[in-house]
Amino acid sequence: MKVLGDLVYTKTHEWVRFEDETTALVGLTDHAQQSLGELVFVNLPEEGDDTTAGEVFADVESVKAVSDVYCPVTGVVSEINEELLDSPEKINEAPYEAWFVKITDITDKEEFLSPEEYEELVKKDME
Repeated sequence: MKVLGDLVYTKTHEWVRFEDETTALVGLTDHAQQSLGELVFVNLPEEGDDTTAGEVFADVESVKAVSDVYCPVTGVVSEINEELLDSPEKINEAPYEAWFVKITDITDKEEFLSPEEYEELVKKDME
């Protein structure tokens, strides 16, 4: 399992890369994609949609199941990674490059985990 030091993480296995105080990219962690298995479909919000921290904003379908993806910040979807709509396997291949959405106008944030805290969470989950 790979955890990058320049990101923050959520307890629901999303990663966040802040570009500045009010703009962030959001994606699914390496641990999450490994747990889900081969991803075959991704459902993303639309540009202009509002997001709320802690609420579902997308879902992914694997050969095993459909899983919700939770938004770690409150804001507005300014861009979606359209490449994932045609190639959801990119999430499995490079989860930290396969961002789901760019969110701007961030007004609220979940409590994030540092890379070290996230690694501890995953270790506990695997026990």
